[in-house]
Amino acid sequence: MKHPQQDAEPWKDEIVAEVRAAREQLFAACDHDLKKLAARLRQTERAHGRVPVTYPKREPSKEPAA
Repeated sequence: MKHPQQDAEPWKDEIVAEVRAAREQLFAACDHDLKKLAARLRQTERAHGRVPVTYPKREPSKEPAA
């Protein structure tokens, strides 16, 4: 017995498709290199006067989790 949605075409959301296409364009512009993409995003933040939020480094506790 087949599930009724098994042969159905997957649901498509225009907004999700647009966001994914934009992501792919950005990533392709950086030669699909994650480090280049991160550097580009940091550069864009600085160019727009954005200050990224940073938190102090946390050390793992030596106590076992409850």
